[in-house]
Amino acid sequence: MQSNYLSLKTLLAACLFLFTTATATAQLQGDIKFGFQASPTFSWMSSDNNLINSDGTNLGLKLGIIGEYYFTDQYSFHTGLGFHFNAGGTLRYDDEFTRVDIWREALDEVLPVGGVRDFDGGNSYKYSLQYLEVPVGLTLRTREFGYIRYFVRPSLHLGVLTQSRGEISGYTGLGEDERFNISTEVNSVNLGWSIGGGIEYSISTSTAIVAGISYQSGFADITTDKDTEITRPGRDAREDDSRGKTNALVITLGVMF
Repeated sequence: MQSNYLSLKTLLAACLFLFTTATATAQLQGDIKFGFQASPTFSWMSSDNNLINSDGTNLGLKLGIIGEYYFTDQYSFHTGLGFHFNAGGTLRYDDEFTRVDIWREALDEVLPVGGVRDFDGGNSYKYSLQYLEVPVGLTLRTREFGYIRYFVRPSLHLGVLTQSRGEISGYTGLGEDERFNISTEVNSVNLGWSIGGGIEYSISTSTAIVAGISYQSGFADITTDKDTEITRPGRDAREDDSRGKTNALVITLGVMF
């Protein structure tokens, strides 16, 4: 948790510097606009192990501010600062596993002393994650058709984990829908990319409503695989070194001033 706090402080300082620099630059040589977004998201997790499969979608929300620096009338750099609430998804370990021992440190905090921490295959493990995100990218626009312009927006995303909760389906040792802290089982930094598009509808000379859709995916493995083991029939237990990453479909909704 201390490392998360230090990363969060560093990221906030970097964002403050970025916005201050962008504003000063824009006042000298260009045009800058600010806005905010409230964008619903549908996120899920995937794994590079074909016996660990996506098994559910999280309905989430992105809230934050956006800044755009126009270097021409149709092209701009953009960045921002916001939260992605309830990112993540659910991973299901195939029935072929005879023993699944993950989230050991987190389960030590919620299960009674001597309680079972090994699970059979067929269980699903839900990740509910919250990130502080900074996107950086380009916005490429068409010329204006009446009050509408179309855009394409490729971006990179840096996310710092601010909250993480886990849930195991169908296990009697935990209460129904009981969520618990899994911060030790999730990496604190996530780097991803996205590509999206949509429309801008001008409602005045300085204000536009933005709507669109984008796909976002992570580069990084968000699971730490710390002290985890999985066992299959006829094989010795081995460390679960699979890579799990988050993906999301984002319904972009915002206003630019």
